Amino acid sequence: MSSHPTRPRILVTGGAGFIGSHTVVALVESGFEPVVVDDLRNSRPEVLEGLERIIGRKVEFHAVDCGDAIGMRHIMEQPLHGVIHFAADKAVGESVSFPEKYFSNNIGATARLAAMMRDHRVKHIVFSSSCTVYGETDALPVNEEAPIQPAASPYGYTKQCCEQLLEYSHASANGSLGVALLRYFNPIGAHPSAEIGELPIGTPANLVPFLTQSAAGIRPELTVFGDDYPTPDGTCIRDYLHVCDLAEAHVAALKWLEANPGAMDVFNLGTGRGRSVKEVIETFQDATGETVPHRYGERRPGDVTAIYADPSKAERILGWKTRRSLADSLRDAWRWQCKLGH
Repeated sequence: MSSHPTRPRILVTGGAGFIGSHTVVALVESGFEPVVVDDLRNSRPEVLEGLERIIGRKVEFHAVDCGDAIGMRHIMEQPLHGVIHFAADKAVGESVSFPEKYFSNNIGATARLAAMMRDHRVKHIVFSSSCTVYGETDALPVNEEAPIQPAASPYGYTKQCCEQLLEYSHASANGSLGVALLRYFNPIGAHPSAEIGELPIGTPANLVPFLTQSAAGIRPELTVFGDDYPTPDGTCIRDYLHVCDLAEAHVAALKWLEANPGAMDVFNLGTGRGRSVKEVIETFQDATGETVPHRYGERRPGDVTAIYADPSKAERILGWKTRRSLADSLRDAWRWQCKLGH
């Protein structure tokens, strides 16, 4: 089976990445036709094979940088119903070392994409943002009215800039462009088929892939950064949501834009419940029966003590909320790790 030309075509930039690939599956399940654009700088070609096994056919794929005006113009010659924009460099530490790269790719490519959408009269964009825009917040849980703090890294600043850029694009479009800005909290897990999941390049920067690699013996142990925070067990608290729940939120946002042409709004995506690092380790061990070798180390610069979402706006307006538990997420992450091997 090949693509379905009668289905609404949705351009998915960064569609071979962790969240992008799961959103491709959710789009197909909801009757859309994803058009995947990814230069594979942060992914691998095997992801496309995993997608094919899940949905039973190939997806339309273009190995193009979404900031490449010539390559993108060719893709956009066929009408597009909307865009879901994931493509970005995403490592906080790297952004500190190479801020120019992050400004050029994350902000520059988004600007070029928005201009091309205007030229080709594409009416909807769902943007992949982040709870990092809030910084160290004064009140928990965090709702969308929380102030945007000065960015702690060039990466965080690019997310703030891209949000503002798309707000300006929306204002200039005079009702012809709908924008949904989605601020993720901490996506984890993998597709339950174990055909796609998180593929960290080099040493994982996120807790769960480091945890699963430690349980698998790839890493000698997990270092928990700090056990002296002002939290119930001394470790940092975050809001971990299953990547499949997050993928479904993008489809919900797209459908909301269809029903409200020219609208613009911002939504927090999370479970609404904070979990400590220690709680994640214990839940993983209970859910899988595996042991996570770990030790407690010094605090890591830049880590906030606690942050978790108030997701009630997304539930009220998009009709979306998380359905999968932390244990589900960690079981799926472990199944994916086992598929990858040691």
